[in-house]
Amino acid sequence: MGKMWAGRFSKEADSRVNDFNSSISFDCRMFKQDIQGSIAHATMLGECGIIDKEESLNIANELGNIFQEIHSGELAFDPDAEDIHMFIEAELTQRLGDAGKRLHTARSRNDQVALDIRLYLRDEIANIDKLVRELEDTIVKLAEEHTETVMSGYTHLQRAQPITFAHHLMAYAMMLLRDIDRLDDCRRRMNYCPLGSGALASTTYPIDRQMVSDLLKFDGVTMNSLDGVSDRDFCIELASALSILMMHLSRFSEEIILWCSWEFKFIELDDAFATGSSIMPQKKNPDITELIRGKTGRVYGDLQTLLTMMKGLSLAYNKDMQEDKEAIFDAIDTVKLCLTTFIPMLSTMRVNKENMRNAAAKGFINATDCADYLVKKGMPFRDAYKITGQLVALCIEKNTTLENLPIYEYQQLSGYFDNDIYKAISLDTCVMQRKVVGGPAPEAVKQQIEYVKGKLKVEE
Repeated sequence: MGKMWAGRFSKEADSRVNDFNSSISFDCRMFKQDIQGSIAHATMLGECGIIDKEESLNIANELGNIFQEIHSGELAFDPDAEDIHMFIEAELTQRLGDAGKRLHTARSRNDQVALDIRLYLRDEIANIDKLVRELEDTIVKLAEEHTETVMSGYTHLQRAQPITFAHHLMAYAMMLLRDIDRLDDCRRRMNYCPLGSGALASTTYPIDRQMVSDLLKFDGVTMNSLDGVSDRDFCIELASALSILMMHLSRFSEEIILWCSWEFKFIELDDAFATGSSIMPQKKNPDITELIRGKTGRVYGDLQTLLTMMKGLSLAYNKDMQEDKEAIFDAIDTVKLCLTTFIPMLSTMRVNKENMRNAAAKGFINATDCADYLVKKGMPFRDAYKITGQLVALCIEKNTTLENLPIYEYQQLSGYFDNDIYKAISLDTCVMQRKVVGGPAPEAVKQQIEYVKGKLKVEE
């Protein structure tokens, strides 16, 4: 295939330059978006009288044929093509002759690339959004089953206060709601059409940029041609949103890794979503979650690649910007892969309620409630805090718990204590009384569940 820009040059490019310069191996995935953009451009050229209207219709029809042939596998990508844009234009020209050559009127590869990547990322945001919503639905269904499954909440990985498993799960549901918002924000800011920016200084042809924008369902056109071809903020913003999403998946993965260890044994992964050891027959490893934890660094690296690539570029387009695609494509592929394995893993895992509750019964996680008991009787909190600390120390010394400490031991430290202390510090009471908005009480968690359901329904 001859180079579209060969007229200026007196000799062929070195084959090593061609290989180094080529992007067809990775930008071929944008063939659908490239054809969509070209059909819209050809339609506009015909409507504006810039090319013959019949030719514009022929171009659009043949581009549709090319799409179907690529999609079906009938037409293979030419590995010698410089990029997907040149491949499709050359294929069109081979079929239509001069009419195919007219497609590129009033258009540069710079604004064509800028258009294609926006269209592609817009589609992929929708795909990722759907997966995140599926994960949210999985979390909500699991939470609905465990609004009364008592477990310990942790700070510093130390047992802290009693909560429920549903409450813990809904914390991740809230994180994912923010991820959905970030993806939507990113899509909204990228949804402006750069076609018509030309190489950098627009064009002298009387094009109708708004028509192209409307045909491609953009919210409007980019308002500066230099910015239109040199902006990759939307790639960076998407990579940032995906990095935060991966951070949330990684945190969740870390907890699952801990929970399915023998030291916790809070959950057990389904055999279909765990692996074994090549030498230790007893092992059941949470490899999916470990890989997600590891792949998080990979997505962070893609974000760093994009930031570093763009930081020193003068306006407008520079070949460095070809590197945007492999980085953002990798981030997208990694996130989708992680979500599609995490969702069924979570939905099939078994929850060990008894182990959760047994762990919660240890570690004095009701100590705050003991202090609050004294405060409600009229004691200043700091005094109550000190007395409760003394009680905990006494329990440790006697190898017992607050629930099993005799009442006379309580009363030696404060006359405020009575037999009702045992009800006040029971795990069920500790959880049930935390019914403020956002708390772990079943009624409060059910509010959280309904809130998430409502948000997902509104945003559909």
